[in-house]
Amino acid sequence: VQLQASGGGLVQAGGSLSLSCAASGRTSTNYAMGWFRQAPGKDREFVAAISWGGGITYYADSVKGRFTISRDNAKNTMYVRMINLKPEDTAVYYCAADKVVQRIRGGSSDYWGQGTQVTVSS
Repeated sequence: VQLQASGGGLVQAGGSLSLSCAASGRTSTNYAMGWFRQAPGKDREFVAAISWGGGITYYADSVKGRFTISRDNAKNTMYVRMINLKPEDTAVYYCAADKVVQRIRGGSSDYWGQGTQVTVSS
């Protein structure tokens, strides 16, 4: 499975941004998907995950209420809508895919995409 993230950019604090992750390749398998992020000098951290059917979602405490993960399986694409962005949300955001959504929640994944930079100015 190949994953292509897009939608990053520069936004002011309090603003909003949406990221997309397009999957290609072995998309006939029912993969859960998720987002991670890595800020400069910090470890990669889990952000959000969604099951293949969309019925199960997980969020990091730091983004609950501000980020919404979703997916459109007909388009093989996952999204995250981010509102009320804070400077501490600044990071490279990565998308990931795995057969088990709980693995993504736990920080592991079989497939990773390249990152897209999100910068939130104060």
